[in-house]
Amino acid sequence: MWIADNWKDYEVIDTSRGEKLERWGDYLLVRPDPQVIWNTPRTNKGWKKRNGHYHRSQRGGGEWEFFDLPQQWSIQYKELTFNLKPFSFKHTGLFPEQATNWDWFSEKIINAGRPVKVLNLFAYTGGATLAAAAAGAAVTHVDASKGMVGWAKENAISSGLKDAPIRWLVDDCTKFVEREIRRGNHYDGIIMDPPSYGRGPKGEIWKIEDSIHPFIQIAAQLLSDDPLFFLVNSYTTGLAPAVLTYMISTELKKYGGRIDSQEIGLPVTECGLILPCGASGRWER
Repeated sequence: MWIADNWKDYEVIDTSRGEKLERWGDYLLVRPDPQVIWNTPRTNKGWKKRNGHYHRSQRGGGEWEFFDLPQQWSIQYKELTFNLKPFSFKHTGLFPEQATNWDWFSEKIINAGRPVKVLNLFAYTGGATLAAAAAGAAVTHVDASKGMVGWAKENAISSGLKDAPIRWLVDDCTKFVEREIRRGNHYDGIIMDPPSYGRGPKGEIWKIEDSIHPFIQIAAQLLSDDPLFFLVNSYTTGLAPAVLTYMISTELKKYGGRIDSQEIGLPVTECGLILPCGASGRWER
């Protein structure tokens, strides 16, 4: 398992009864987590001193209950700054477990000794984009949500990366990749963080079990002749790490290199165990 254990402004304090108690900077949040199927004693005082609590509804979705939480605040990871705010379906605008991947590809970019072009697909609020740009890459950031791309730009400004070579695009990722293939463009590193289910700007349906392998097939065509890395993330419990390894191995065979897929996770302060948070598949030269 790859563990995101270099955070100072974020921690999972405890987990119990389908929820996790987290510290985001100065604020404590309680949010649902489907992985937390255990019923352990809630002895940490933070459970009762929370600043925000997302309650899951039996009918689907849910709503926030706030106790002295600002509309927006920020936390840092190394040199990066992320603006946070609670919004629909329990999210805050950041997946902290992805920091383990940021560290991995940032080292590859820094040590490449040459200009590096990175494509970030389903790029959300830009965590991976900013990490790659801070490491020195020129990044193309693609997401179907105009709001998410705007949020990512705000994070870039807060991180001192306003003038970094980042191309911001609101687009359907599949259609963008198809156009890039026709245009003959290539990238040294590709990152994809596809949702389990989603819709494009014109209502295009994305279901990961049906769409992920064809998407990896076409995205692999955008790799340069001397690529550095290829990263696929999955939050779908049905996609085991070995499935990611199989798909990436099949489509990147001609490049040789090394493939590894693992669960990713976050340390839980109260018990010293690791909370699983999905899986990642990594190819590297």
